[in-house]
Amino acid sequence: MLTHSQIWSAIDRLAERAGLSASGLARRAGLDPTTFNKSKRMTAEGRARWPSTESISKALTASGTPVEAFVTLMHAPDAHAAKTPAKTLPLLGFAQAGSGGYFNDAGFPAGEGWDHIPFPEVADEHAYALKVNGQSMLPAYRDGDVILVSPTAAIRRGDRVVVKTRSGEVMVKELKRRISSAIELRSLNAEHQDRTLFSEDVVWMARILWVSQ
Repeated sequence: MLTHSQIWSAIDRLAERAGLSASGLARRAGLDPTTFNKSKRMTAEGRARWPSTESISKALTASGTPVEAFVTLMHAPDAHAAKTPAKTLPLLGFAQAGSGGYFNDAGFPAGEGWDHIPFPEVADEHAYALKVNGQSMLPAYRDGDVILVSPTAAIRRGDRVVVKTRSGEVMVKELKRRISSAIELRSLNAEHQDRTLFSEDVVWMARILWVSQ
């Protein structure tokens, strides 16, 4: 049985693992900054107020944390459990991503030249991070942002993705439509045209799960 205090403690620990305050976690998840504040945990009448499943789901997505890890945080005996060292992820500058040797044929990080950054646990063991260079992805992503990419995550229409072509081009787009013969992509920046690629010209496509902003 879950208790009110377990749920809220887990949210506090989730924020701490991500190096954030409760307000910072809410903001990163696209929620009202006060969503996880202590003042929101009880009503004026003294009744327990529970966080919504939607707000928890958004916080998990924003911090790259699987549900299983959140359950562990709910049952952690003390705050020390929240300070477990974060997993490290391979990090590569986006400008380098089109060069040979950094990915295998499945789109998994490979070879030398990757840096590493600490990051909360993610379910995909092949996940990696790309650092945005330049302004070509505005307004979605800015120069210096870090995007978390999962090569094994399911991709649906409307997802933002990283795509690598056989010519070595690497791009970040939104998936408009995918059929057996082609992939239609929408540009994040209105100054750049949408793209349609033949399926045979795409080496791999991977879903973007999170971005640091």
